[in-house]
Amino acid sequence: MRVNRCARMWQGILLGLALTLLGAPAPAAPARGAGPPRAPVSPPAADPSVPALARAWPVGVRPFVLRGWEPPATAYSRGHRGVDLAALPGAPVRAVAPGRVSFAGRVAGRGVVSVELSDTGAPPLRTTYGPVRASVHKGDDVLAGAVLGTLEAAGAHCGPTSCLHWGLLRGTVYLNPLSLLPPWLLNSGPSRLLPLDPTAAPGIRP
Repeated sequence: MRVNRCARMWQGILLGLALTLLGAPAPAAPARGAGPPRAPVSPPAADPSVPALARAWPVGVRPFVLRGWEPPATAYSRGHRGVDLAALPGAPVRAVAPGRVSFAGRVAGRGVVSVELSDTGAPPLRTTYGPVRASVHKGDDVLAGAVLGTLEAAGAHCGPTSCLHWGLLRGTVYLNPLSLLPPWLLNSGPSRLLPLDPTAAPGIRP
Protein backbone atom coordinates (compact mmCIF):
# COMPACT_ATOMS: atom_id res chain seq x y z
CA MET A 1 0.00 0.00 0.00
CA ARG A 2 2.78 2.43 0.94
CA VAL A 3 4.58 1.65 -2.32
CA ASN A 4 1.40 2.36 -4.32
CA ARG A 5 0.85 5.67 -2.54
CA CYS A 6 4.43 6.72 -3.20
CA ALA A 7 4.14 5.75 -6.85
CA ARG A 8 0.95 7.78 -7.26
CA MET A 9 2.55 10.75 -5.49
CA TRP A 10 5.56 10.73 -7.82
CA GLN A 11 3.30 10.34 -10.84
CA GLY A 12 1.41 13.49 -9.75
CA ILE A 13 4.63 15.44 -9.23
CA LEU A 14 6.00 14.42 -12.64
CA LEU A 15 2.70 15.31 -14.34
CA GLY A 16 2.71 18.75 -12.71
CA LEU A 17 6.27 19.40 -13.85
CA ALA A 18 5.42 18.32 -17.39
CA LEU A 19 2.44 20.69 -17.54
CA THR A 20 4.58 23.54 -16.21
CA LEU A 21 7.25 22.96 -18.84
CA LEU A 22 4.72 22.67 -21.65
CA GLY A 23 2.90 25.83 -20.63
CA ALA A 24 -0.56 26.62 -19.38
CA PRO A 25 -3.52 24.96 -21.12
CA ALA A 26 -5.31 26.89 -23.84
CA PRO A 27 -8.15 29.11 -22.56
CA ALA A 28 -11.63 27.69 -22.82
CA ALA A 29 -13.78 28.77 -25.77
CA PRO A 30 -16.13 31.66 -24.99
CA ALA A 31 -19.65 30.72 -24.02
CA ARG A 32 -22.21 30.73 -26.80
CA GLY A 33 -23.98 34.08 -27.01
CA ALA A 34 -21.20 35.88 -25.13
CA GLY A 35 -20.70 38.32 -28.03
CA PRO A 36 -17.67 39.01 -30.22
CA PRO A 37 -14.23 38.79 -28.61
CA ARG A 38 -13.01 42.08 -27.21
CA ALA A 39 -9.88 43.23 -28.99
CA PRO A 40 -7.10 43.93 -26.48
CA VAL A 41 -6.78 47.66 -25.99
CA SER A 42 -3.30 48.74 -24.97
CA PRO A 43 -2.79 52.29 -23.79
CA PRO A 44 -1.96 54.27 -26.94
CA ALA A 45 1.49 55.74 -27.30
CA ALA A 46 1.79 59.08 -25.57
CA ASP A 47 0.75 61.89 -27.89
CA PRO A 48 1.32 65.34 -26.38
CA SER A 49 -1.00 66.84 -29.00
CA VAL A 50 -3.98 64.83 -27.69
CA PRO A 51 -5.05 65.48 -24.09
CA ALA A 52 -6.88 62.63 -22.34
CA LEU A 53 -9.99 64.75 -21.82
CA ALA A 54 -12.76 62.29 -22.75
CA ARG A 55 -15.39 61.65 -20.08
CA ALA A 56 -17.35 58.92 -21.89
CA TRP A 57 -17.05 56.27 -24.54
CA PRO A 58 -19.09 57.25 -27.61
CA VAL A 59 -21.24 54.11 -27.21
CA GLY A 60 -21.93 51.84 -24.26
CA VAL A 61 -19.98 51.42 -21.04
CA ARG A 62 -16.92 49.69 -22.49
CA PRO A 63 -17.68 48.60 -26.06
CA PHE A 64 -15.94 45.81 -27.95
CA VAL A 65 -13.21 47.22 -30.19
CA LEU A 66 -13.78 45.42 -33.48
CA ARG A 67 -10.90 47.14 -35.28
CA GLY A 68 -8.27 49.47 -33.94
CA TRP A 69 -6.51 52.50 -35.34
CA GLU A 70 -4.13 51.66 -38.19
CA PRO A 71 -2.45 54.87 -39.37
CA PRO A 72 -1.62 54.89 -43.09
CA ALA A 73 2.02 55.20 -44.11
CA THR A 74 1.16 58.26 -46.24
CA ALA A 75 -1.85 60.50 -46.68
CA TYR A 76 -2.98 58.37 -49.62
CA SER A 77 -2.08 54.93 -48.28
CA ARG A 78 -4.56 52.36 -47.05
CA GLY A 79 -5.21 52.20 -43.32
CA HIS A 80 -7.94 52.53 -40.74
CA ARG A 81 -8.37 56.16 -39.77
CA GLY A 82 -10.25 55.59 -36.53
CA VAL A 83 -11.60 52.72 -34.42
CA ASP A 84 -14.70 50.56 -34.83
CA LEU A 85 -16.77 50.02 -31.69
CA ALA A 86 -19.43 47.29 -31.59
CA ALA A 87 -22.96 48.55 -30.92
CA LEU A 88 -26.49 47.77 -32.04
CA PRO A 89 -28.36 50.01 -34.47
CA GLY A 90 -30.45 52.50 -32.52
CA ALA A 91 -27.91 52.79 -29.69
CA PRO A 92 -27.34 56.36 -28.48
CA VAL A 93 -24.09 57.92 -29.67
CA ARG A 94 -22.60 60.42 -27.23
CA ALA A 95 -20.04 63.21 -27.35
CA VAL A 96 -16.88 62.07 -25.58
CA ALA A 97 -15.95 65.59 -24.46
CA PRO A 98 -17.37 69.13 -24.51
CA GLY A 99 -17.36 70.97 -27.82
CA ARG A 100 -19.39 72.41 -30.68
CA VAL A 101 -21.00 70.47 -33.53
CA SER A 102 -19.17 71.39 -36.74
CA PHE A 103 -21.11 69.05 -39.03
CA ALA A 104 -24.28 66.99 -38.79
CA GLY A 105 -25.55 65.50 -42.02
CA ARG A 106 -25.00 62.84 -44.63
CA VAL A 107 -21.88 62.08 -46.63
CA ALA A 108 -22.32 59.62 -49.50
CA GLY A 109 -25.59 58.47 -47.91
CA ARG A 110 -23.99 57.91 -44.51
CA GLY A 111 -24.90 59.91 -41.44
CA VAL A 112 -21.94 61.71 -39.88
CA VAL A 113 -21.56 64.00 -36.87
CA SER A 114 -18.37 65.99 -36.15
CA VAL A 115 -17.63 67.82 -32.92
CA GLU A 116 -14.81 70.36 -32.44
CA LEU A 117 -13.51 69.88 -28.90
CA SER A 118 -13.27 72.91 -26.64
CA ASP A 119 -9.89 74.33 -25.59
CA THR A 120 -7.79 71.99 -27.73
CA GLY A 121 -5.74 74.52 -29.67
CA ALA A 122 -5.78 75.75 -33.26
CA PRO A 123 -6.91 74.04 -35.29
CA PRO A 124 -9.02 72.29 -32.63
CA LEU A 125 -9.25 68.56 -32.26
CA ARG A 126 -12.31 67.21 -34.04
CA THR A 127 -14.08 63.94 -33.29
CA THR A 128 -16.18 62.20 -35.93
CA TYR A 129 -18.96 59.63 -35.47
CA GLY A 130 -20.70 57.51 -38.09
CA PRO A 131 -23.01 56.16 -39.24
CA VAL A 132 -25.27 58.28 -37.04
CA ARG A 133 -28.80 59.59 -37.43
CA ALA A 134 -28.11 63.01 -35.96
CA SER A 135 -30.28 64.64 -33.32
CA VAL A 136 -28.03 67.72 -33.14
CA HIS A 137 -27.33 70.51 -35.61
CA LYS A 138 -24.27 72.41 -36.77
CA GLY A 139 -23.37 75.07 -34.19
CA ASP A 140 -24.89 73.25 -31.19
CA ASP A 141 -22.78 73.27 -28.03
CA VAL A 142 -22.58 69.84 -26.38
CA LEU A 143 -21.24 68.52 -23.10
CA ALA A 144 -19.47 65.23 -22.44
CA GLY A 145 -22.06 62.47 -22.54
CA ALA A 146 -24.59 64.49 -24.55
CA VAL A 147 -26.48 62.40 -27.13
CA LEU A 148 -25.54 63.30 -30.70
CA GLY A 149 -27.91 60.86 -32.37
CA THR A 150 -28.51 57.13 -32.79
CA LEU A 151 -26.40 54.52 -34.51
CA GLU A 152 -27.49 53.46 -37.99
CA ALA A 153 -26.80 50.12 -39.65
CA ALA A 154 -23.20 50.18 -40.86
CA GLY A 155 -23.62 48.18 -44.05
CA ALA A 156 -20.52 46.21 -45.07
CA HIS A 157 -18.01 48.28 -43.06
CA CYS A 158 -18.19 46.13 -39.93
CA GLY A 159 -18.83 42.75 -41.54
CA PRO A 160 -21.55 40.61 -39.93
CA THR A 161 -22.05 42.91 -36.96
CA SER A 162 -22.78 46.63 -36.57
CA CYS A 163 -20.45 49.27 -35.25
CA LEU A 164 -19.69 52.93 -34.73
CA HIS A 165 -16.68 54.30 -36.57
CA TRP A 166 -15.07 56.88 -34.26
CA GLY A 167 -12.36 59.17 -35.60
CA LEU A 168 -10.17 62.02 -34.43
CA LEU A 169 -8.46 64.74 -36.47
CA ARG A 170 -6.50 67.93 -36.02
CA GLY A 171 -6.96 69.84 -39.24
CA THR A 172 -6.56 67.16 -41.91
CA VAL A 173 -4.28 64.91 -39.84
CA TYR A 174 -5.89 61.75 -38.43
CA LEU A 175 -5.00 60.76 -34.86
CA ASN A 176 -5.80 57.82 -32.59
CA PRO A 177 -9.15 58.57 -30.88
CA LEU A 178 -8.29 56.20 -28.02
CA SER A 179 -5.67 58.79 -26.98
CA LEU A 180 -8.57 60.91 -25.73
CA LEU A 181 -9.49 58.29 -23.11
CA PRO A 182 -8.02 58.56 -19.61
CA PRO A 183 -6.91 55.28 -17.96
CA TRP A 184 -10.10 54.88 -15.89
CA LEU A 185 -12.14 54.78 -19.11
CA LEU A 186 -9.67 52.83 -21.22
CA ASN A 187 -9.34 50.13 -18.57
CA SER A 188 -13.04 49.72 -17.81
CA GLY A 189 -13.12 51.82 -14.67
CA PRO A 190 -16.16 51.98 -12.40
CA SER A 191 -19.42 53.46 -13.64
CA ARG A 192 -19.61 57.21 -13.18
CA LEU A 193 -22.38 59.72 -13.71
CA LEU A 194 -22.00 61.64 -16.97
CA PRO A 195 -21.88 64.36 -18.08
CA LEU A 196 -19.97 66.03 -15.28
CA ASP A 197 -22.53 68.86 -15.25
CA PRO A 198 -25.55 67.09 -13.66
CA THR A 199 -27.95 69.78 -14.93
CA ALA A 200 -27.26 68.83 -18.55
CA ALA A 201 -28.53 65.25 -18.68
CA PRO A 202 -28.98 63.69 -15.24
CA GLY A 203 -28.58 59.98 -14.83
CA ILE A 204 -26.42 59.33 -17.88
CA ARG A 205 -23.78 56.69 -17.25
CA PRO A 206 -20.82 55.92 -19.49
